[in-house]
Amino acid sequence: MAYPEFFVAPMRAELVDLGFEELRTPEEVDAAVQSSTGSMLVVVNSVCGCAAGKARPGIALALRNGPRPDRLTAVFAGFDVEATDRARGYFSGFRPSSPSIGLLQDGKLVYMMERHQIEGRGPLEIAADLQTAFAKFCAAPAVH
Repeated sequence: MAYPEFFVAPMRAELVDLGFEELRTPEEVDAAVQSSTGSMLVVVNSVCGCAAGKARPGIALALRNGPRPDRLTAVFAGFDVEATDRARGYFSGFRPSSPSIGLLQDGKLVYMMERHQIEGRGPLEIAADLQTAFAKFCAAPAVH
């Protein structure tokens, strides 16, 4: 059962306000992944408490400084069900979980943070793990 839009809108906005592009259909997911060059973060957003109190704040912290993905995208589990299923299809070797965070390089998964790596941890720990992955797989920010 999908959640009503008014219920998930504030949770969507948290990532959109950080510059995330929402992928609402399977076709949008495929187009984003297939046209992507460089690094692309795919967040499987969720209404659960660990998404609200841990994952989204951790993502926001991770994006503040240092290297970051070239493209930021998100799907919403429990709402954009088909888009979420399609995004999870690119996370080969991992069971579906939400929230979860995948980092793709040229359309191929290079890093995955599953729900069990989010639960029981704080935003700072999540941010640190993401920043380590960004440093390894994402280009350094341009110096102006």
